[in-house]
Amino acid sequence: MYGFLWRLFPGGVVGKLLCSLLLAALVVVLLFLYVFPQVEQLLPFQDVTVDSGTGAPAGG
Repeated sequence: MYGFLWRLFPGGVVGKLLCSLLLAALVVVLLFLYVFPQVEQLLPFQDVTVDSGTGAPAGG
């Protein structure tokens, strides 16, 4: 797959490297803006319970 993308991008090594970096940045932006917020609702990260479990008084 990477070889296909490398052949697909225009230009020499510098142009191909810039296109690769631009594509990677675009994927990261799309993940953070659209995919992760949708998936977050399905994950149990908001169900947080804070308990010391030792029976010691708080703040002491």
